[in-house]
Amino acid sequence: MDAVVETPRLDEERKRKEAYFTASQGQLIWARFKSNRSAMIAGWALIIMVLMGFFAPFLSPYDPTVAGRNKDYENGAPQIPFFWDHNGFSPRPFVYAVERERSIKTNFRWVTTINYEKRRYLHFFVDGWTYSLIDVRWDLPGTAFDVNFKALTFNKHLFGTDEGFVHLFGTDASGKDIFSRTLHAIWTSLAVGTLGVLISFVLALIIGGVAGYFGGWIDSVLQMITDAVRTVPAIPLFMAMAAFMPDEWSSEMRFFVISLILGLVGWPTLARRIRTHLLTERAQEYVLAAQLAGAPSGHIIRRHLLPSFTSYIIVDLMISFPYMVRSETALSFIGLGLKDPVNSLGALMQNVSKADVLLNYQWYFIPVIFFIALVLAFVFVGDGLRDAADPYSSVKK
Repeated sequence: MDAVVETPRLDEERKRKEAYFTASQGQLIWARFKSNRSAMIAGWALIIMVLMGFFAPFLSPYDPTVAGRNKDYENGAPQIPFFWDHNGFSPRPFVYAVERERSIKTNFRWVTTINYEKRRYLHFFVDGWTYSLIDVRWDLPGTAFDVNFKALTFNKHLFGTDEGFVHLFGTDASGKDIFSRTLHAIWTSLAVGTLGVLISFVLALIIGGVAGYFGGWIDSVLQMITDAVRTVPAIPLFMAMAAFMPDEWSSEMRFFVISLILGLVGWPTLARRIRTHLLTERAQEYVLAAQLAGAPSGHIIRRHLLPSFTSYIIVDLMISFPYMVRSETALSFIGLGLKDPVNSLGALMQNVSKADVLLNYQWYFIPVIFFIALVLAFVFVGDGLRDAADPYSSVKK
């Protein structure tokens, strides 16, 4: 009998099938996720924005607080670097110098003008204000509990000018650099969203898992608590929270309290979905087999029931991030959330509601673009992960 000779194409097909049937769940999810082009693009955009937020002090040429403001360029338009102008070509990018002087035409008020004859050349990896990539400060009012931990302290920045300032996104009314504030705001909003999601995620897994697995009176009590939390109106709660916060609280303390409140009110939806799924799955044969084998309830929920609900947990987790970011943004936008000197997307978006900004200072809307991009990136990544984790998804491998 003649031996079957495999062609390179058949051999490659056989290896691909073997790799598919021997792959782990994580490898299968990653393979399906990579086939979703929109999710991959959103994932790269999300990674870039997260890195921009984490390395915001390095990428920012100036301190985003009042300490780094440019008093000679208040409400200044974005400065675009050039390589050439009427004076000729320059291999190094430059911006024009900004001068502030009193003018007789404006009754000797201060007037800011751009001097097109003076160049301010951009330099890279310059020395500037000192910052710490890891900066944990905690001061609880009325107690002796005080934490001030800093690590990875540097004074190097990606770019700067040989003289004066450079403002890629312009400045606000107090002369603070909007580019620096936007990068720090992305990290602050992501940090609030992460902490809020972690709190709500843990509560949803515990409460939903216990209610769905045990049922009976335990389920009834937990569902009453869940419904009570869901009926709490958000706006009055946030207003009461803002009135409750003492003015002497530090920015870090306000940050933690807002994240805690967002997490405590954000868990009921996911908890109800987990509970509904476990009520159905707890009667399956593999659960009964685990019970007969003597497995404890916590092990059955953690190792058998919750993994069967992975796709829904993943998408809820990812969709919860933009919800938390939007909640923080809405709170700060109406003045109930984070305030100066903390930079958040909501705090930056407070200024865009003014008519004067709409007409004269359109660069104030740049943080809004980053907020929209951040929310859309989370949504597309969440949808891609849901399709990748669902074995019945229509996404082709």
